[in-house]
Amino acid sequence: MHIRASAIVCAVRAHGETAVIARLLTAGHGLIAVYVAGGRGRQLRPVLIPGNTVDAEINARSAHQLPWARVELTQSRGPWLAEPLPTAAIGWITTIAACTLPERHPYPAVHEALGAALDAVCFAPAAREWVPPFLSYEILLLRELGYGGGIERPGPQADWAALLDLFDTLGREFGRYPLAERRGDVMAARALLRHRLGRIAG
Repeated sequence: MHIRASAIVCAVRAHGETAVIARLLTAGHGLIAVYVAGGRGRQLRPVLIPGNTVDAEINARSAHQLPWARVELTQSRGPWLAEPLPTAAIGWITTIAACTLPERHPYPAVHEALGAALDAVCFAPAAREWVPPFLSYEILLLRELGYGGGIERPGPQADWAALLDLFDTLGREFGRYPLAERRGDVMAARALLRHRLGRIAG
């Protein structure tokens, strides 16, 4: 295996003293778990943050071996991780991709929608403007996984209460289907985000 691709960092787990196992979402090759030497070092730690976009060079001697990767930062979400609401939003939408997508199956529409949702969270002037593309990403992800076919994307005139109702409906779908076996630990991230969005409604 030899892949050179733009990828969104979706999850990072420590491995050994200084390395990490990172889960990267690419458009053409799907979600790939890779070993990154020195991933917890001073140079790579700010690069391997969930939500960041990297240029990844991925190699493996066989299809059954864990690939190793070299990564270079192309877009950082770090500046927005100082704020509680964007932090919760970025954490959830990257975690849900890492936890639900099967590895090495391309989902180009999900990759594009995740990038758009991350941009919206970071650049929209208020949560009321980034929540609709955020919810559209969740709906697309459910559909690509074979669930949630009857749920429509929010319209441009949807009010805040309707958006929060849709948020709750999607949360139930995730908890009932793709996350049924690991609901507690993963859904806690979504519950935190819901709490923070609910404070805006008040």
